[in-house]
Amino acid sequence: MDDNSRITALVQPGLIIDPLTEIAREGARRMLAEALRREVDEFLALHEGERLEDGRARVVRHGTGPERAIQTGIGPIAVARPKVRDRGQGDAASGERVQFSSAILPKWARRTRSIDALLPVLYLRGVSMGDFQEALTALLGKDAPNLSPAAISRLTAGWQDEYDRWQKRDLSARRYVYIWADGIYLQARMEPAAECILVLIGATPEGKKELLGFQVGVRESAQSWRELLIGLKDRRLHIAPELAVGDGALGFWKALEEAFPSTRHQRCWFHKIGNVLNKFPKAMIPTVKSDLQDIHHAETRAAAQKAMALFTDKYGAKYPAATQCLQKDAEALLAFYDFPAEHWQHLRTSNPIESVFATVRHRTTRTKGSLSQKTAILMVFTLVQAASKTWQRLHGSNQLPRLIEGVIFTNGVASIDASTHHAA
Repeated sequence: MDDNSRITALVQPGLIIDPLTEIAREGARRMLAEALRREVDEFLALHEGERLEDGRARVVRHGTGPERAIQTGIGPIAVARPKVRDRGQGDAASGERVQFSSAILPKWARRTRSIDALLPVLYLRGVSMGDFQEALTALLGKDAPNLSPAAISRLTAGWQDEYDRWQKRDLSARRYVYIWADGIYLQARMEPAAECILVLIGATPEGKKELLGFQVGVRESAQSWRELLIGLKDRRLHIAPELAVGDGALGFWKALEEAFPSTRHQRCWFHKIGNVLNKFPKAMIPTVKSDLQDIHHAETRAAAQKAMALFTDKYGAKYPAATQCLQKDAEALLAFYDFPAEHWQHLRTSNPIESVFATVRHRTTRTKGSLSQKTAILMVFTLVQAASKTWQRLHGSNQLPRLIEGVIFTNGVASIDASTHHAA
């Protein structure tokens, strides 16, 4: 037998040898180097016509900067940033020299933005600040640079500045066709009681969902919602949304009447079904839930009203509290029929907010909240901002301009008479 077959390689404790990761990292390094090279080529092409008196090119390559490791989702990638030199005396008018700044790899970059987004996610998943290094080592490798506790603390300090800037942003150029409202409770370890984050998500005329409002308040308090809505108007959000969606118990509706009286109200069917089912015996829930779904899944408002009347006749005698709970918000529950049918699945529920904060609730349940309420707010805000980049657009976004123009929709379909009148 070959003696070499008896040799066993020793591995240092904690070292993970993963050939696939190494191959991916090497491929990423080559792709990054090629992208940087092409970026420089394009920059030089822009200045190709600029020549010195002796005919030589004014702007040329000038080697590379020192090699440094950029922390990425697959570990550190070594890269050297290309440099460009202006051999002239600067612009004749301003005296400024031509400078190259890479959009792909900024001069002081040490990690990708995805890593910055990972930090609040880790925190909200239950990883404390002191455990970040250990968690990131397991994810990114033991040589993960630029992610020391001090570096992470500096990063989190910047979240407060970002949050403050976002709260003061100018909204004069913004318009939101739909808004969703909800209150999300968080219990911090060092706080005596849970506070509520008031959240508004808006849909733009292009069908894109955006975080519109975010602040601490009291869920049932109309005053807290009033402060949030008036704050939006103070930042020059002057055009009222067409429709607002939310739970019927919120003080939001009273505040909305004052801030944007022309905005229509749509009660969330998810919350309403839960409230109605709470008034029935557990054994009846499957049947009752099916009957309630028949109402809001009806093709027309008339069919929904008929199904609602049948529900009242069927259960009103024995369970009057349940039928009264349903009937009191009948008009607001069926408002979505006056909007494009493509949007109904978005408008019947405030789940766009519920789904976003599922991670927050999971983290709160498992770890009893974050270290402090202030830290919790910043972490949640950062997480939502990162998640908003992947939010799906509204289906049928091509209908939004028609809605803005005043076209009337009946049972989800644009009125021919209204469209003709508008065109005339």
